[in-house]
Amino acid sequence: MKHTEDFKREAVRIALSSGLSRTRVAVDLGIGKSTLAKWMVAYRPGEPASGQQADLARENERLRLENRILR
Repeated sequence: MKHTEDFKREAVRIALSSGLSRTRVAVDLGIGKSTLAKWMVAYRPGEPASGQQADLARENERLRLENRILR
């Protein structure tokens, strides 16, 4: 399966900011742990997200966790 660049970047962002293990992030996204590791090397952000983006990222992670719990 071919993933978009946006999907790869979002996967890296989640892995770096969610506080979840890399294995858990990979499983939740339906990708292999080694695939996520390769993407992290290729797509690691060079500068930190702005305050507003960081707030949105935290809220997205909270909602993803809530969805997993509810499932």
